[in-house]
Amino acid sequence: MAATTHTVTNQVPPLVGYDVFAADRALSEAVERHIEPGVLPVAREELGALGRSAGSAQAQEWGAQANEHPPVLRTHDRYGNRIDEVEFHPAWHRLLGHAVAAGLTDAWGRPAGHVRRAAGFLVWTQAEAGHGCPLSMTHAAVPALRTDPVLAAEWEPRLTSYVYEEGLRPASEKAGVLFGMGMTEKQGGTDVRSSTTRAEPIAGDGEYLLTGHKWFCSAPMSDGFLVLAQAPGGLSCFLVPRVLPDGSRNAFAIQRLKDKLGNKSNASSEVEFDGTWARRVGEEGRGVRTIIEMVAATRLDCVVGSAALMRQAVAQAIHHATYRSAFGGLLIEKPLMRNVLADLALESEAATVLAMRLAAAYDTDSEEERAFLRIAVPAAKYWVTKRCTPVVGEALECLGGNGYVEESGMPRLLREAPLNSIWEGSGNVQALDVLRALQREPQALDAFLREVGKARGADHRLDAAIKDLLTELADLEGIEARARRLVERMALVLQGSLLVRWAPPEVSDAFCASRLGGDWGAAFGTLPHSLDLASVVTRARPVAD
Repeated sequence: MAATTHTVTNQVPPLVGYDVFAADRALSEAVERHIEPGVLPVAREELGALGRSAGSAQAQEWGAQANEHPPVLRTHDRYGNRIDEVEFHPAWHRLLGHAVAAGLTDAWGRPAGHVRRAAGFLVWTQAEAGHGCPLSMTHAAVPALRTDPVLAAEWEPRLTSYVYEEGLRPASEKAGVLFGMGMTEKQGGTDVRSSTTRAEPIAGDGEYLLTGHKWFCSAPMSDGFLVLAQAPGGLSCFLVPRVLPDGSRNAFAIQRLKDKLGNKSNASSEVEFDGTWARRVGEEGRGVRTIIEMVAATRLDCVVGSAALMRQAVAQAIHHATYRSAFGGLLIEKPLMRNVLADLALESEAATVLAMRLAAAYDTDSEEERAFLRIAVPAAKYWVTKRCTPVVGEALECLGGNGYVEESGMPRLLREAPLNSIWEGSGNVQALDVLRALQREPQALDAFLREVGKARGADHRLDAAIKDLLTELADLEGIEARARRLVERMALVLQGSLLVRWAPPEVSDAFCASRLGGDWGAAFGTLPHSLDLASVVTRARPVAD
């Protein structure tokens, strides 16, 4: 039947067919800043290609399909044989294949590898965030495996490969592999030292059989997993392959897939080990120390992933306001909407600048930078991931009722937003980890304060915030109960310092006035009206020059 009741007008065109990288000034400027000139042209070219792919209609369709058709567990084949396989929609494999081909599991062995990979991760996961989980774990497994040179020589080339091969086969027969991680158990959660999974040594050197369970094991179709288990010498780290060298399946029983709030495209599972063959990584009794570098790298990806979600949400909100008219004009021209959008843009840019600074520290790999990362990573993980959910929620509201509808893509972003705050240690774990570093590693605080101090004297509100932070750090009374407050201030001061040094004056001025100077309300859209908010919004608009 012909539609004769009305003509459709004042609807916003989809944000599609654009370069996600080039349209993000905060990100592209960070890449220019942190990559040496000899590598920069190649990095620009690869990130531009990835950005155009991420902004394409095809990639957006893959993201929608991967979430509309979540993974399905097949415990047995038609004859009753146990197979423990998870089936994914073809869109999932296309997303993963594109990501691996773009080098998103290769950071450790190429020039400026961490900055290039972090920027690519931030760009590509805006198309779909769920498949970032196996990418992150595969990338992060490298430093843990390097504690055993023999294992590293065998596995690292496969982990950093640019070839994605789906399906379960011996790793020696695949050009590229993916890795997962199994640490948490029912009785302990984040308290991994309460692990009850047993590791019994067998005849081969470094070989064990595992018995026990893991409460959360993401990406169970990965080729290998780093897990923690109790060996005779204490909690230790092990490599568990899904398929053994002779082609037989390792004992890896997937009991069920988690029914999660979001992250629907990614399979998170509960698994049982029963005589599961494993190879020890590192020394017996040093499992946490062995796997901690993997945890730190995945924590950084939580920061980058949250920055990606915020950027996509803010881009959608500004795009909507640019084309939608109400009350006699475009939304973006309305002072109150502009205040909201500018406030959201500040949060997004601060997250991006901090994430890329951390990635650059990994590339520098000096003693000073390693000390800086010891505090900066958990502080950033605590704060940036916590800011993600309110940012995405407010951005969704900018679209009104249209934003609450699945077709807009905003509900998927909102369901994904709390995830990074929970994975790899929730808020209290991160705050307590910062306290641990403050108490045991004074060089870490020194490195942090030197970084923050690079902007001293450039903004009086930042100077005052640094002074207040030093006062808080000097007061140890009730330190655990106020750990969140302290770590929040540390993260904000660090963000303020980075923005004062590198962002345009209108951005750093607005950030320092609101986040550090206290001229801010309890909701977004409460920035001082005297600031140059129009410039902040224009800078964040997702249109490449």
